[in-house]
Amino acid sequence: MSMPATPVEVQSFATSRIGDSDPDANAARGKTEPSRSLVSTIARLAREPLLHFTLLGAIIFGADAILHPPANDEKVITVTKAMRQSFIDNFDEDKERAPSGEQLQKMIDSWVASEILYREGKTLGVDRGDETIRDRVAYKMQLLIFDQIRVPRPTDEQLKAWFAENHARFDEPERVSFYITPPTDQATAQRQLDDIVQQRESEELQNLTRAILARPVASLAASFGEDFRDGLLAMPEGQWKLLQSKDGWHVARLDSRRPGNLASLDKVRDDAARIWHTEETRKLAWEAVKRLKASYQVRYEP
Repeated sequence: MSMPATPVEVQSFATSRIGDSDPDANAARGKTEPSRSLVSTIARLAREPLLHFTLLGAIIFGADAILHPPANDEKVITVTKAMRQSFIDNFDEDKERAPSGEQLQKMIDSWVASEILYREGKTLGVDRGDETIRDRVAYKMQLLIFDQIRVPRPTDEQLKAWFAENHARFDEPERVSFYITPPTDQATAQRQLDDIVQQRESEELQNLTRAILARPVASLAASFGEDFRDGLLAMPEGQWKLLQSKDGWHVARLDSRRPGNLASLDKVRDDAARIWHTEETRKLAWEAVKRLKASYQVRYEP
């Protein structure tokens, strides 16, 4: 039974009809030698000027890409129009004169040099562990966050509610003015008191005696102690007496006492609105920081 011809056998038979006596040898040459049509096509293209131009352009652009790679964004420093204007604005605080072209260029060159050094320093890691650099960068980020926050003016209801909780910040506190000698032991303070009462105190003691004027009563306990505060407020004005503070014994004289005064919103409305606005801005800024913090993991070493 005869087998049907395979594709290879058909191809060999067709080739043998051209006149080759050895089909196997012809097939071998077909594997090692390019066809005449391919050779003729390459020869024709080699004579085309457009191909020469295309190849030459590819070589030039390829070499340029190797010698001049695309700029990295970190290596690009942009001096914006707003930045140039800031240099001009900061040249003279009184805005009476503008910098010359040369002066402006020097300021720009100085800033560019600083920016280059900063970037290179960051690349080398010199900012790591430097608290000053960390604080300055953090402060700049704060400014950027604050600059993006817009807080409208408070409504009258908002301001009244806030003032009710913070009115003590606007109240005029009770104040006292008094004289006080340096702290010492009780026996020495008693001798000083006797000398002062008999108007024979030394010039040195006179020079060391301090006059404290219009001191808020609420701050006395923190500085001198509660016993000193209570004793001073119980003294008659103009009379020298011994008083004990947390630092020692003093000779003191109450000079004047001025009662406090409760503030009204109508009198401090502008200041209250300004402080409210500042606190609201800070609150929103802190919320923005907390949103950033959500993407970080804070670890505490034991």
